[in-house]
Amino acid sequence: MIKVIITGSNGLLGQSLLNLLLQDRSAYQVIGFSRGINRSCRGDFEYVSIDLTNSKLLEEHVRNLQPDFIINTAAMTNVDACENNKIACDAVNVGVVDSLVAVAKQINAHVIHLSTDFIFDGVQGNYKETDVPNPLNYYGVSKLKSEEILKKATIDFTILRTILVYGNVFDMSRSNFILWVKEMLEKKQEITIVNDQFRTPTYVEDLALACKISMDKRSKGVYNIASNTLLSIYEIAQQIGTVYGLDTSYIKAISTSTLNQRATRPKKTGFDLSKTKKELKFYPKSFIEDLQRFKENELNKHI
Repeated sequence: MIKVIITGSNGLLGQSLLNLLLQDRSAYQVIGFSRGINRSCRGDFEYVSIDLTNSKLLEEHVRNLQPDFIINTAAMTNVDACENNKIACDAVNVGVVDSLVAVAKQINAHVIHLSTDFIFDGVQGNYKETDVPNPLNYYGVSKLKSEEILKKATIDFTILRTILVYGNVFDMSRSNFILWVKEMLEKKQEITIVNDQFRTPTYVEDLALACKISMDKRSKGVYNIASNTLLSIYEIAQQIGTVYGLDTSYIKAISTSTLNQRATRPKKTGFDLSKTKKELKFYPKSFIEDLQRFKENELNKHI
């Protein structure tokens, strides 16, 4: 049996991963680490309420539990908030990884860590795992720092880079782009969406599955996880409207320059997924296919 700690188990990916791994109790013993009360709807796993940025406490708990794997889904992902509060950003995105690496070395645990397309500058797009990072904002800087900690460490690690993660779980502290667009269109509210930034969004259930595959295969190194079609954020919003049968005339295109955002965003990301397909045997689909699946899964939850 594999013993696994999921840090950030209250988050979107954390809860999705819990739901996936707890389907097979004979294979996985799952422990969730997160701040505050357990926000998932499940009480059938061990939950540790912890401030992950308290390195002494975190290392002590992990050492006592002796997991085979630690999947680090905890992160400060609000890009403008990271720009405004670099100390808080580093505490979660860098400090926690530092602590996990230190304790993983002592107990011989494998760390699976989530990273982002925002480590790139968005000039080239369609990034390979081996392309040279050049972050434009502090969120990207912090995630790149965390990757470098792992790469310098003498432990087994996997880095899964991903893009614009969406989905839905029992109790979320914040929404995501797909749910927000859907909600605004349902309310018939006009929204302005940039048409000059390009992404390949990631369905959270696919990302959870990629974490599980990486663990089962004990894959090491860096892998890209996202959908396979590059779209402008405006096109993404249009496809959301189409899939949910909502009026897309409420979506108005604007350019990034009109937004006056605190943090600079890369213009064009997207990933080359060849290594993921070849080594993980994980075959990403288009955003519209994933969105259709998300819609069906949501309907099935309510039946």
